Amino acid sequence: MKNGMMNEELRYSMKKKSAVICLICVICVPWMLASCVKDELHNTPHPDQGVVSVSVDYPQGAEEDDYTVEVDGKPLDEGDNASGPLVPGEHMVLVYNTPEGFTVTDGIAYVERMDGTRALTDLIDPLPETLYSGTKTVTVVADDTLHLDLSVAQRTRDLRLELTVTEGDPERIAAITGTLSGVAGAYDLRSETLYGEAVSTAPAFTRNGDKIEADLRLLGIMGDVQTLDILLTFSNGDTQSIESDLTEVLTGFNDSTEPFTLTGNLSTPVEAVFPAA
Repeated sequence: MKNGMMNEELRYSMKKKSAVICLICVICVPWMLASCVKDELHNTPHPDQGVVSVSVDYPQGAEEDDYTVEVDGKPLDEGDNASGPLVPGEHMVLVYNTPEGFTVTDGIAYVERMDGTRALTDLIDPLPETLYSGTKTVTVVADDTLHLDLSVAQRTRDLRLELTVTEGDPERIAAITGTLSGVAGAYDLRSETLYGEAVSTAPAFTRNGDKIEADLRLLGIMGDVQTLDILLTFSNGDTQSIESDLTEVLTGFNDSTEPFTLTGNLSTPVEAVFPAA
């Protein structure tokens, strides 16, 4: 009798364990199946495209708001240093300022024309503010952010004209005007080269004693000849025209951005003095 009861209890216990084992298996199998499905991870929200993040090394004292950053000709939003999603491949990044005296259109920086009479419409501003720019072609990779450090370079050069009156009375000079021909009027920011045809500018001359001076800021020289024409007007109404060929002395002007001073002597008519009768 006891053996029969023990056999019944054993069968019941085995059924119970079997039920527990089956329950555990039913619960574990779906979990094991779910663990086999693996999510594909991406580095960015745009796995098929990339982004360029630009950090600009501005000149000392420059304001970030004065500069424009473009990617493939499209300016970035103000205050944003990253492009929108880009297709993988090569893209051009350009940064530049738009200083007073310049206008930038489609990657070309133009020196503005002088305001005033009709006779000055073909002359560019002789002393615009300093132009800076930098450009680089980068390769964008899908599902990645390219961090680019980009510096800018000065694109203009200061030219100072210093003339000394070595003959005649400088105090008789009432007015000084002049033009410098054979200079550049535009700069291609993307190719980093001078652009267009040679133009002329009108330096603003001043006189201090026997010194006649003028300051210019140029993109560079262009053309085969650079000529300085000066017109002196004297207190008695007489005039004197002076033409100087500067082609040789300005050779290599485009090879540097350091200030350059050009000096020369100027002879003016000596006023005749007649003794009293």
